Amino acid sequence: MRESWTYQCVIRGVGRGSRSATIDRVISRIDLRGAAAAEGSPAAGIDRDLLPRAELDVEAALEKVRPICEDVHHRGTAALIDYAERFDGVRIDRVRVPAEALARALDGLDPDVRAALEESIRRARLVHREQRRTDATVKVVPGGTVTERWVPVERVGLYVPGGNAVYPSSVVMNVVPAQEAGVASLAVSSPPQKDFGGLPHPTILAACALLGVDEVYAAGGAQAVAMFAYGTEECRPAQLVTGPGNIWVAAAKRLLKGRIGIDAEAGPTEIAILADDTADASHVAADLISQAEHDTLAAAVLVTPSEPLAEAVEAALATQVAATKHRERITEALAGRQSGIVLVDSLDHGLAVVDAYAAEHLEIQTENAAEVAARVRNAGAVFVGPYAPVSLGDYCAGSNHVLPTGGCACHSSGLSVQSFLRGIHVVDYTRDALAEVTRHVVTLAEAEDLPAHGAALKARFDWKVPE
Repeated sequence: MRESWTYQCVIRGVGRGSRSATIDRVISRIDLRGAAAAEGSPAAGIDRDLLPRAELDVEAALEKVRPICEDVHHRGTAALIDYAERFDGVRIDRVRVPAEALARALDGLDPDVRAALEESIRRARLVHREQRRTDATVKVVPGGTVTERWVPVERVGLYVPGGNAVYPSSVVMNVVPAQEAGVASLAVSSPPQKDFGGLPHPTILAACALLGVDEVYAAGGAQAVAMFAYGTEECRPAQLVTGPGNIWVAAAKRLLKGRIGIDAEAGPTEIAILADDTADASHVAADLISQAEHDTLAAAVLVTPSEPLAEAVEAALATQVAATKHRERITEALAGRQSGIVLVDSLDHGLAVVDAYAAEHLEIQTENAAEVAARVRNAGAVFVGPYAPVSLGDYCAGSNHVLPTGGCACHSSGLSVQSFLRGIHVVDYTRDALAEVTRHVVTLAEAEDLPAHGAALKARFDWKVPE
């Protein structure tokens, strides 16, 4: 249910669930025990409104980003410079990052950070290289073939967010699949930073340099998406824009979709953990905190049939949050309506719940975790067992961390090589092969009242419908 709740009470609504919070509880509980899905109903039978989720009004944001995008369309670089001052608090002279700044950032990169980035890149390449597709030709009939060619997008714009944290890992996750797909022209944009003279964060620049990316722009938010969509004096238009971002980035993607292709309208990060009483409560708590660290709107959800585990996780959260660096941000995220501990009747019920939730990141910390994970249908990425935490996927698993959020994992995939490829069908028929099928084409064309379609084939032959 979607009602607010107060301390020291349990609220029950018209739905099948209940939500509770106590004055010393870090995270609320949602009790779905006894719901119909416990008897084996599929995810479609779960009321998704009962589940925690951040509320984002992208439609409302559209009207705020529309004039920004139009301004960039008409004024180009000058508009980007003005928005850097307005939104990022720094006046810049140019938007494109000079080559010497990239080289300087790489030279100044901490050796340990460089080694970690290089290992992240190596592992990501191993995984994404195997996603490459090869052209396939099917012989439909003698003399008639259809070939599917896989052609990379010509030019892409890759967005790397700023904000509460620095994300060189998002450079890796955007750039590696684009490069492995064979994209000829790619550009990265990241918000200008006041502390670094209006350049993106130097670790972002160093990651670009490590990957051989020399076209980088100091632009953030909706204005960066508009730059890639319309082009400016410094930046050629792109055909596709990928990468995570805040609600303004998501709104600009929605607004400009059609003029550009997009990967997804990314929302706040999410972690869901399906766990039973074999899970280590301290591990579960640490993993929930790891994603709550991103943003006050980050979602951290535990789904479990074990009330003792829920209680142990609550206790571990209280201890661990108090000791972490970003405890204020984490506390707000865990206390928000987007986070919670969901009590279910069984693991089968829990699977139905996590499939309905369709998390960006889903951890399985249960007995026989691999078997349980194999039954998951909806998730951006699945992390199996106690030694595959989401943090591994964020950096060095080899998988991609640009994943669908907000329940979109039920119909969408994360970023991959395929995101940057287009399938083109090439049809090649001989005269005899076309003649052999002309009767069927004419029949179907006339059944659809499109006789000119059939006439286009009949014109190639002295063809008449037999008596």
